[in-house]
Amino acid sequence: MKLGKVILAGIIVGVLNAVWGFLTCGKFFNWVYALEPTFVWKTIEEIPFVLANISGMIFAILLALVYALVHKGLPGTGIIKGLCFGLFVWLVGTLPGVFSLALFSRINQTVIIYWIISGLIVNLWQGLVLAAIYK
Repeated sequence: MKLGKVILAGIIVGVLNAVWGFLTCGKFFNWVYALEPTFVWKTIEEIPFVLANISGMIFAILLALVYALVHKGLPGTGIIKGLCFGLFVWLVGTLPGVFSLALFSRINQTVIIYWIISGLIVNLWQGLVLAAIYK
């Protein structure tokens, strides 16, 4: 495992995550966050963007590190390996977390469904990007 490759992969995934978030949450699907109850969301002024971007980059580098550690054990080759990784991350990370939110919070069910679908899409393309870097 090469640390430089892990960091590069993490930075690429982190930047793509930020772009995805801007396009989906900030532009095309921002209507989802207007569904009641709206009191759960912070206003744009309350969001610590520097902290959000730094933590997003750290989590992306950690995701790349996990891929570097497990990629040889993933089924398939090339992009199939990346898709499997993305699916596994969604199954054990995104899906349980969002499901828990649905059980224990008052967040609108449409938001929950949106997060489940969006999480699957994000995890799959993250896996593809990481597989492309680690080919």
